[in-house]
Amino acid sequence: MAVADGGLVACVEFKSHAGPSFSNNFNNRVEEALGNAADLWKAYEHGAFGGSARPFLGYIMFLENARGSTQPVRIDEPHFPARPEFRGTSYTERYSLFCTKLVRERLYDAAALLTASQKEGLAGKYSEPSDELSFQTFAAALMGKAFEFSKLK
Repeated sequence: MAVADGGLVACVEFKSHAGPSFSNNFNNRVEEALGNAADLWKAYEHGAFGGSARPFLGYIMFLENARGSTQPVRIDEPHFPARPEFRGTSYTERYSLFCTKLVRERLYDAAALLTASQKEGLAGKYSEPSDELSFQTFAAALMGKAFEFSKLK
């Protein structure tokens, strides 16, 4: 969180997800991100952050690159069919869909999805499954907000 002159400038949510239980934890991460965004924007709407300009809200997910996150997920459809974009997808692909929707639906200003195996992660090596969700794209959006803030002062 970045606060300046009594106002909220930026808030970045950092999450990680490692195996072996990708199924339940994926749903929890989605619910947390949606709830946190809804809470922050409602607080902003009600003036909870003083007279500050609209703050930057970012989301960064670090996902373990493991068998459980890269294989297609089985879909159980006892009552209604799943949406087509979820058919044959892995949790990595689902996180990519989710993070993309967070930004495109304007719940978050930017999101990044980074993946690494446990061994690669310890060595500082990671992958970015989507250019739109790269750390460079995320950092550029955050720097844009910082520049905007500096020009307002």
